[in-house]
Amino acid sequence: MASGDRSEYFPAIERRYGQPMSHWFSVMEQLDGQRYPEQVAFLRENHGFSQAHANALVMYSRGSTSSKRFSSVDGYLAQFDEVRAGTARRILETIEERFSGLERVVAWNQPMLKSGDEYVFGLSVLTGHLLLGPWGDHAIDAVRHLLDGYQVNKKTVKVPVDWEVDGDLLAAMVEHRLAELA
Repeated sequence: MASGDRSEYFPAIERRYGQPMSHWFSVMEQLDGQRYPEQVAFLRENHGFSQAHANALVMYSRGSTSSKRFSSVDGYLAQFDEVRAGTARRILETIEERFSGLERVVAWNQPMLKSGDEYVFGLSVLTGHLLLGPWGDHAIDAVRHLLDGYQVNKKTVKVPVDWEVDGDLLAAMVEHRLAELA
């Protein structure tokens, strides 16, 4: 679903579940007033919907016709205070200065850096911290020797909102991914 348009799921929903969309919209009218989790659970339990199809139908019925919330990284960062947005910008700029040719994009409503069609690095800005998301198999393991003092999750590294950007750490993450793609 490249465009984020939830209606792009409709042909697959009709094929897979054997009813036209008018039927499914009628089902959603009967579920009006229920909470999102209840509506999704109803579709999954009673009609065999996948999570993705249930989410698309429920969200579309609630008036959210697109999953895409931000058209640019700057648009994404505009919602945050200057400390968090500034740290996120410095992270992206540090990587871009060391690795020319990477493209800034928004995917899954998060800032990402791509090389061609492949994702290289992602970033999430949260209330109390930022998450660094190096892409690739074993990305965290490849840089684990540089992660003392950081909170490390399965695929992300947690840094403070006012992080003193560590260019060597970021470079190691990106180098691992680019080597994997080569």
